[in-house]
Amino acid sequence: MMMMKRMSGVYGKMGEGSGSGNTRSSSYASTEEETDWEKRPGGMLVQKRNQNAGVSSPDVRLRVVYGAVRYEIYVNSQATFGEVKKRLTAETGLQPSEQRVIFKGKERENGEFLDMCGVRDRSKLVLMEDPASIERRFIQMRRNAKIQSAHRAINHVSMELDKLADQVSAIEKSVSDGAKVPEVQITTLIEMLMRQAIKLDDVAAEGDAVAEKNLQSKRVQRCVETLETLKISNGRAKPGAGVIPTTQWEKFDPSPPAMAQWEIFD
Repeated sequence: MMMMKRMSGVYGKMGEGSGSGNTRSSSYASTEEETDWEKRPGGMLVQKRNQNAGVSSPDVRLRVVYGAVRYEIYVNSQATFGEVKKRLTAETGLQPSEQRVIFKGKERENGEFLDMCGVRDRSKLVLMEDPASIERRFIQMRRNAKIQSAHRAINHVSMELDKLADQVSAIEKSVSDGAKVPEVQITTLIEMLMRQAIKLDDVAAEGDAVAEKNLQSKRVQRCVETLETLKISNGRAKPGAGVIPTTQWEKFDPSPPAMAQWEIFD
C-alpha cells in the first residue's frame, strides 16, 4: 500500500509583492487531496476500492466450462479469482494450485477481483488443469501401479513361503524325534526357498512394499538357516532310527482236508 498526493487543477493567482510565495504555498496546501492507492498483482497501480461496511455486494452466477463438463457456481461479485478456484475445488477435486481460470481469453491471477475484470452475472469462465499438475498426477499414477504390482508379486511369494515353511516344520519335527530324513529332501527344500528369494530380489518395491519385501526375505533366510542346521543333525542320526517297528503276524495256509485212503482190489 502506498500513499500518493493528487493536486487539484486550480492554483491561486500569484499575488504581487514579497508575500506571493507564501500565498501560493497556502493555496496549494488548502487545495491538495489525499488518495489511497494500492498495487495490484502484476505491478499495476490502481485506486483503492472504497467499500462501505454496511453495504453488501450481490452474488453472481458463473458458468464454468471444464472440458466436456459444465458447472454453475454462485460467488460474491467482489470476490477474487483465487476464491473462485477454492469454490471449484469442491466441484472438480482440483486444488487451487492445479487450476487455471480463463476469462475473456486471458488467464486471471488469484488476486484479481471479478467485478474489476468485468465479470458479471452469467459470465463464462474456462477452467483448465495446469499442465505441470497433469504430469505430476501421471507420474503418481505410474508409481501407484508399480507399488500395486510389487504387492501382488510379494503376496504370491508369501503364499509359497507358507507352504515351504510347513515342510520345514515337518522335517524339524522328524529330526527332533530322531528320525533319519533323506538328505535330498532337505537339499531340494533349500533350493525351492532360494528360488523364492530370487523372485523377491526381482521385485522393484517402493513405498510400504519395501518393508513387506524385507519381511519375506527374512522369512526365507530363517527357513534356510533352519534347514542347514537340520542337515547337520540329520547326518548324525542312524538309518532307521526313530522308526517304530510294526508287528508282523505269521500266516499259515490251512491244511487240506485228509482224504480217506481206500484200498483198491483188482
